Amino acid sequence: MNILLTFTGFHDPYTKGLVGEEQQTGPILSLVGSKSFDHIILFSTPNTEINTSDTKKALQSQFPNIDVEIREFSIEDPTNYIPILKGLRPHIQEVCSTFKKASYYVSVASGTPQMHACWILLAASGEIPAHILHVRPHRFVTKNKPMVSEVDFSRPEFPIVRANIAQFEVEDLQVQELDTVLQQVGIVGDHPSMRSVLEEGSILATSNAPILILGETGTGKELFARFIHRLSQRATGTFVPINCGAIPEGLVESFLFGHKKGAFTSAIKDQTGKFDHANDGTLFLDELAELPISTQTKLLRVLQDGIIEPVGGDKPHKVDVRIIAATNKGLKKVIKEGHFREDLYYRLNVGEIHLPPLRERRTDIPKIALYVLDRINAGLKKTKSLSPGALTKLQNYTWPGNVRDLGNVIERSVIRTRKDLLEENDIVISEPIAGIDPFGVVPTPQKGFSLNEYIDEVRKQLISKALELANGNKSEAARLLGISPQAVHKYLQKPDTVSTEVE
Repeated sequence: MNILLTFTGFHDPYTKGLVGEEQQTGPILSLVGSKSFDHIILFSTPNTEINTSDTKKALQSQFPNIDVEIREFSIEDPTNYIPILKGLRPHIQEVCSTFKKASYYVSVASGTPQMHACWILLAASGEIPAHILHVRPHRFVTKNKPMVSEVDFSRPEFPIVRANIAQFEVEDLQVQELDTVLQQVGIVGDHPSMRSVLEEGSILATSNAPILILGETGTGKELFARFIHRLSQRATGTFVPINCGAIPEGLVESFLFGHKKGAFTSAIKDQTGKFDHANDGTLFLDELAELPISTQTKLLRVLQDGIIEPVGGDKPHKVDVRIIAATNKGLKKVIKEGHFREDLYYRLNVGEIHLPPLRERRTDIPKIALYVLDRINAGLKKTKSLSPGALTKLQNYTWPGNVRDLGNVIERSVIRTRKDLLEENDIVISEPIAGIDPFGVVPTPQKGFSLNEYIDEVRKQLISKALELANGNKSEAARLLGISPQAVHKYLQKPDTVSTEVE
């Protein structure tokens, strides 16, 4: 008895061909027409219910001798491996116990790539003793490439890997842990730029190397440092945050490394430094560029050999501290000005992370706004909510103060209105004290510098950014830039011929 198990897809039971409106058989009908089966099990997801029903009718019409069964497969995300694996297992166990002397075949032509991968994993691990069948699209079928290709994992060249599937369970726990940590530290956002730095941070967290976090004021550098600490092997240790710019210059070394009684006039007793407090944990140095040069020298030694010496002491001792530093300044510029040690910079940026400003991840703004509002509502007797118009206003603002600025605006707006639903006009956004200096990152002309090439590159980047903000709408991008839609069109056709023609 041959049994076929398959998800249904959007190309089942029929699909349109490449020419005109011609109709071609979909993957399942093509497979059944090429290979003999006695029983077919169609797995139907919430998005493919109609396709599944139509596929069953087509199979019963064309192949009346085949029993066709539909199994509901409820899943919210058809691209998430773990729920797919967990959902398939009970079905497989039931099928195998019902049809004990059958030959099983699994189709990996219909459904999502993640569904296909789960079928292959289950077959390769031996959880289901099935052959994998793949149906080539009609246009790829040749004499050397038949319609159906088959893989038998029972063959010697395919060793059984039963134990390895358990790794997916471990990875699932890691994903759950990651989500928990993000929630606990208060990081919100799933914009690609944010996902990228989160992935980078989770990778760097596994080492003890120092990390340098760069980003504008209010982008959440301390939250990100806490995120790395929580994912590291030092998570059970202490996380000690320090604002280097808030420490009086004369007390920086004492604050960081401690001091002995009598080391200076006000040293009336021994004082333990922050490095000792952070032993076996993480020390976060915010506003790193504010550290005096003399302290930078001592910090470099700690990074090199892990040894500190309290002020007024004569017995250096070793500490085990992971350092995460952060700054909103361009350190290379500060180095050129002679205010920061170049060797310390290179020692710290073993792992360097650039946090994106909020204006570059606008799709995260509504999520962050609602997260902040939930936190505020926890302390209110009567909860507040934001209207779609209010969220749109928040999303369209440039947020020079980034996430911190957004949080302050939400809190201020909630306090100033008595209404339960905050409308667009209830959102109180103060004008920034000073605008962003557009010339703050202009390069220094030097030998080999080309003004025309630099201007062309700036033009390309601005047009690309405008298209991103306008979701690909060329007319809207042109309005944002103050140029004609034709100029944007020229850029898309041939970037080197972009015109600056003003509308």
